[in-house]
This record gives sequence, C-alpha cells and structure tokens, in this order.
Amino acid sequence: MPVHRSGTTVPLTSSGRPRCSRLATAVGTLLAVISLLLTLPGAAGAADTPPRGSAHLGMGVIAHDGQGGLPPASRAVATEGVDVSSHQGNVNWSSLWSSGVKWAYVKATEGTYYKNPYFAQQYNGSYNIGMIRGAYHFATPDTATGTAQADYFVNNGGGWSRDGRTLPGALDIEWNPYGDACFGKSQSAMVTWIRDFLNRYKARTGRNAVIYSATSWWTQCTGNYSGFGATNPLWIPRYNTTPGTLPAGWAYHTIWQYTSSGPIVGDHNRFNGAYDRVVALANG
Repeated sequence: MPVHRSGTTVPLTSSGRPRCSRLATAVGTLLAVISLLLTLPGAAGAADTPPRGSAHLGMGVIAHDGQGGLPPASRAVATEGVDVSSHQGNVNWSSLWSSGVKWAYVKATEGTYYKNPYFAQQYNGSYNIGMIRGAYHFATPDTATGTAQADYFVNNGGGWSRDGRTLPGALDIEWNPYGDACFGKSQSAMVTWIRDFLNRYKARTGRNAVIYSATSWWTQCTGNYSGFGATNPLWIPRYNTTPGTLPAGWAYHTIWQYTSSGPIVGDHNRFNGAYDRVVALANG
C-alpha cells in the first residue's frame, strides 16, 4: 500500500520500499562509478590532453599563438628547411628536396619514455636524398632530470658526427601539452633543468645543442634568462612575417620556424644564412 509523507502519496515497490528510495540508490551507484572512473590514470581531462609521445616542435606554440603562418617578409639570404615527427609518417623526401628544402630536423625522443617510430625513415631518408639533417628532443622537465633526458636523446638518435651533414641536436623546450605550461617548475628550477640537459649533451657529443623556444614561453618559464645566448644557437618559432622579439641573451636567431602548415609536409623553417652557414653549423 502507498506510504503518506507530508501529505504526499509515495508508491511502494513489491518489497515494500518506496520507489523514490530505489531511484536514489541507483543514482548514487551511478555517481560512485563515474567518480571511480575519473580517478583512473589518464581519465581526467582525457578529451583535452594528448597522449604521451605525441608532442612535436611548435605544438605549444600553435595552442598558445595559433596555427598557420604568413609569408616571411625578410629578403635576407636564408636556406629552407623542415622539421618532422611521427605525425608525418614516412616522408617523401624527394618531393621536399625538389621543392628547395636543403635541411631537416627529425624528432628522435621525448622524455625518457618515447622514441619516434618513424625516426629511421625520416633521419636516414633526409640524409640519403642529400639534405643536412639533425635530431631533436621534446623536453618534459616534470618526468625526468635534464641529465637523464640528454642521455636518452643521445642514446636514441640524438648524437652527432663531424661528417658535414649532421646538425647538433636540438632541445625543444616549450609549453607543456600535457599539463602545467612550465611543467610545474619555478623559473630558477627550469633554468637549472635546461642547463643540466645542455651540459650533459655537450659532454656526450662535444657540441652545444640548439635551443628551440618561443620568446613568450621563455619569459614566462625561465624569467627571460639570458645565460645561454652566447653558446647555444636559437631556433625561434613565430608564425608571422618576421621572427619578432628574441629571448634575452640572443642577438640573432639561427633558425626561424615561420609556419606550421608547410606546402608539402611538416613545419617549415628558414636558416638564417646561405647554405654554407648550415654546413658550418653541421661541422661545428
């Protein structure tokens, strides 16, 4: 029979419990299941956070400043190049070479947990077609030390040889696509992490690594530290008609990534100088 509460008739189930009570129990169970799922690794924010290993040069720049790029306004002598990662898969290097691309950087590693599965095709393919090539590492300062990541990079394609065709390794340090923009580090701690990576890379290879970073990120996450400009070439991303303001310590850029939507494949870049200057950087 129905139960009367405050003048309201509540229907009963066959067991004698109010139907509204059974509904409340079901809702509570559903909420508990949802709460449990959200605590699983990678569940929270899964729709917005890319999978580990998928980061590439300019990924944070695109998210922060937008995608695309305008035709470079400078008429200064420059040499065209590209950068690629697993997103490009097997690259048609012949087409890029025919279009005037003379050098390339290839993603080798990320953190101490990821190796580009297309690295051999991309790194060797660019070399075999005649390009000067180099490797880059996507830094994740929140997952391992700078020293450990430099070792992982060198051990998995980021080394260097004086053959006139191999560029020094590049450190891609930019907005964190997986979380906090500065990887949870203070400005001083970030500078220390970068220094540890660079010192270890030089100890392993004899070369000063190229630094890829945007001025706004560098200002935000290192306090616009000026201590690397005298030793490490700068690779600046800016999808506009000029490279714009450079981070502190650098009087000029070595490479400018001017678009994230290349006409054939990958991000397109201009080396600040004629082809012989690219060779000079390769030779050290």
